[in-house]
Amino acid sequence: MIAKVLSSAVIGIDAYLLEVEVDISLGLPIFSIVGLPDLAVKESKDRVRAAIKNIGLDFPVKKITINLAPADIKKEGSAFDLPIAVGILVAEGIIPKERIKEFLIAGELSLDGRVKPIRGALSIVVAAKNAGMTGVILPSENAAEAGVVKGINVYAVETLSQVIEFINSRLAIAPIEINLDEAFKDNSIYDDDFADVKGQEHAKRALEIAVAGGHNILMIGPPGSGKTMLAKRLPSIMPSLTFDEAIETTKVHSIMGLLPPKKSLLTIRPFRSPHHTISDAGLIGGGQIPKPGEVSLAHNGVLFLDEFPEFKKNVLEVLRQPLEDGKVTISRAIASLTYPAHFMLIAAMNPCPCGFYTHPTHQCTCTPHQILRYRSKLSGPLLDRIDIHIEVPALPFKDISDDRQREKSEAIRGRIGMARGIQIKRYDESGIYCNAQIKAKHLKKYCKINDASHSLIETAVTKFGLSTRAYSRILRVSRTIADLSNEENILPEHIAEAIQYRSLDRRIG
Repeated sequence: MIAKVLSSAVIGIDAYLLEVEVDISLGLPIFSIVGLPDLAVKESKDRVRAAIKNIGLDFPVKKITINLAPADIKKEGSAFDLPIAVGILVAEGIIPKERIKEFLIAGELSLDGRVKPIRGALSIVVAAKNAGMTGVILPSENAAEAGVVKGINVYAVETLSQVIEFINSRLAIAPIEINLDEAFKDNSIYDDDFADVKGQEHAKRALEIAVAGGHNILMIGPPGSGKTMLAKRLPSIMPSLTFDEAIETTKVHSIMGLLPPKKSLLTIRPFRSPHHTISDAGLIGGGQIPKPGEVSLAHNGVLFLDEFPEFKKNVLEVLRQPLEDGKVTISRAIASLTYPAHFMLIAAMNPCPCGFYTHPTHQCTCTPHQILRYRSKLSGPLLDRIDIHIEVPALPFKDISDDRQREKSEAIRGRIGMARGIQIKRYDESGIYCNAQIKAKHLKKYCKINDASHSLIETAVTKFGLSTRAYSRILRVSRTIADLSNEENILPEHIAEAIQYRSLDRRIG
């Protein structure tokens, strides 16, 4: 007898529907799985056999063939255990064939028949809803994330026995309901706050501008000046995640198995800080079947790269595509997948190899040539994608001992929200949403400057040694500074402030 059970598999961050076809016939007792299964899928036959036996049912001593259709797509993971087991029980007449058509089923089985969590549950439910399904049976530990999708019933199960009783209408299971308002209630609650940072008002201002315009930023300062502390507080001043952003961010973490237990959605912006020894595959993504890397895990959030020049050159260079396009495409022989990677880059570095160039009390032991060689590890095309370079100096004692109340992240986020609102309205018909995305063709339209401002930029380029590529960056940052001041036009004072944020373009010596 042949039985068909609808299931799903994840490719990229999206899922597609597939059929688990089960054929049981007389012959030598062979259990085979076809349809391009990986090792984890092939091993499911042992888990399924043990699970069915250990819930008190007889496993058929017959020839069993499982086909995962479509057969030309590589299948991976353990989510096929439950649909395979259900398919065998349908073929044996234990579960009615008609009832099984109502559900999409996915889940891993333990040897005692318990249903264990899987990766990508949110993507699976979204795919089921888009396909017009009315019900999905999933492990109870995935219920929270799956329940945020409205318009489809999600049934949470804990054992194979429960699945049998539920499909046979001998057990009632209420569909999961998630209160989205409750889930988003804490989306502005962060453990770290800008009020914790003493001093560094110039750096705080630069970070506020960076977030307001979506600009990438590079901080340059000696060890202990507070670069990491500032970076970790950046998500606390970013605009709150929208529902669509939360869904997309949660999908990425779900397929990697990084979603916290019982968590329905990631409602705060992610912060990723990989070590400088990371490989290009770890940063961008990779593997035989491509998996997302740190740039995708930082999607809609912050990617912090400390000790920026210490990253391998090939690792830094692969950042150029996601910084430009907001996505990363990974090509392999069996698949070419595109993952979202729209993040804000914040990088930190020492001013020189020893770390104490321009330090007021520590003597720098580096020569100008050593400093230039150290900074030259960052290529021009990469720096082209970083709008703001700021110096974060060592804190004087008066700032360290200052106990005055400082501005909280909530107040800064309010100003940023106002500036972002101006940009969304301005670029409504341009297909962009923040100043950092202004293309060359948009500069004249959106970044008009008067003669005084133009003269100021020219002076900066010639007198202070700023590179010519800094011109458009200064205009973009100036536009953001004007928005924060609620000014329609870019004024000379906005240009003057923006010029300060190109410190790495200045000559050494």
